[in-house]
Amino acid sequence: MRRAHTVEQVRAAEAALMATLPEGTLMQRAATGLAYAVIDLLGGAYGRRVVLLVGSGDNGGDALYAGALLARRGAGVEAWLLSARAHEGGIAALRAAGGRVVSASEAQGPRWHSQPDVVVDGIVGIGGTPGLRPDAEAALAALAGVPVVAVDTPSGVDVDTGEVPGSHVTADLTVTFGTHKPCHLLDPAARACGAVQLVDLGVDLPPAPLESLQAHDVAALLPRPPADAQKYTRGVVGLRVGSATYPGAALLSAAGADTGLVGMVRYVGSAADAVKQHHPAVVGPGRVQAWVVGSGGGEHAGEELAAAVEDGVPVVVDADALAHVTGPLPVPTVLTPHAGELAGMLSRASGPTERTEVEARPYAAALAAARQYDAVVLLKGRRTLIARPDGRARVNTTGTPWLATAGAGDVLGGLVGALLAAGLTAYDAASVGAWLHGAAATLAAQDGPITAGDVARAIPAVVRGLP
Repeated sequence: MRRAHTVEQVRAAEAALMATLPEGTLMQRAATGLAYAVIDLLGGAYGRRVVLLVGSGDNGGDALYAGALLARRGAGVEAWLLSARAHEGGIAALRAAGGRVVSASEAQGPRWHSQPDVVVDGIVGIGGTPGLRPDAEAALAALAGVPVVAVDTPSGVDVDTGEVPGSHVTADLTVTFGTHKPCHLLDPAARACGAVQLVDLGVDLPPAPLESLQAHDVAALLPRPPADAQKYTRGVVGLRVGSATYPGAALLSAAGADTGLVGMVRYVGSAADAVKQHHPAVVGPGRVQAWVVGSGGGEHAGEELAAAVEDGVPVVVDADALAHVTGPLPVPTVLTPHAGELAGMLSRASGPTERTEVEARPYAAALAAARQYDAVVLLKGRRTLIARPDGRARVNTTGTPWLATAGAGDVLGGLVGALLAAGLTAYDAASVGAWLHGAAATLAAQDGPITAGDVARAIPAVVRGLP
């Protein structure tokens, strides 16, 4: 499990550890990890040219001590100071190792003739205010085009929310310490992090509010049939999706549900003939352990939602049915909106909300909707978010840009419904479903275009490949 802790949690954990260590030990651990990450990126240190952008925080100190190690390895290192309060011990260490220390304004003057091999962003620490000052913006502009390694987090992003309300660093690599922070996982800030490398500092951390499942977590959560399993004990999922106008939604929802993760799939709706033609194992009405409602449901989606809820089993609500959710439902619920649909739901619950607001603050929006609708909210996107009413959340990091294709959400809905019927909680079904969906897309795509049907067909292979 990849866990992301808040700034407050990280500071408390680091303070507790520092109380047991000689002064400066933690910074030296961080700086050493940072320096070796830079060496790996450059393929060596000797003869390389490194610029450190150094602010007043501890990550500026990390950058300076890392620069000293790089200088001792033969790199030409120059620190551009963006604050008069830069770490004194780090400055002394860099100078002693042969590095150069100048003010940022001096560095950008006429003497600057050629670009370095890498820039190390030590401008703002994790406690900094989002956005950058003009002097930092100017320094970054002078170094445009040079690969950037961010210290802990890219300067200027909101660490705890993943928001980017102002100017910020866009890194090629972010080297973080002790634990991941929310901005490493949450869009839009995650896009500014580049690759993320974690340096273990040995800190003892509390439970994290934000997680990201990894393959071994999915393997542990995935329902597996016991030796005496039969189709009914493995779970039966029902689909109330599609319509005469949108039969394709029914076919793709059935494809997502009918991947072998559940004992039986039932279909109720006007696209029954098409579904049975393409999925002969899918049967008609009967008892189910979970319903999937809404995909391609059109004008009848509200009626189908009411019928599913009346059955008293967990429900996945997607697409057209989301417009008919006006408050908490009396059954365990997974809501699967995209940003525009979530904006509509938030508008109904708490006042006008634009899609652009959801896209700028997806974490806050998903958590707000989960609380207001007392449901698990799966907010679809590049980094799909799964939020619980109690404030816990998961981020899905599997997938490929090729997954942005019509019908992919229908497959996801069917898949999550099958996992619900197989016995997972709403939170785990949404989380595991999102992970498998993204991993199947990556497997099917192989860096090329895919259709939603390709994603469904790849799910069994992904499951077989789990550790």
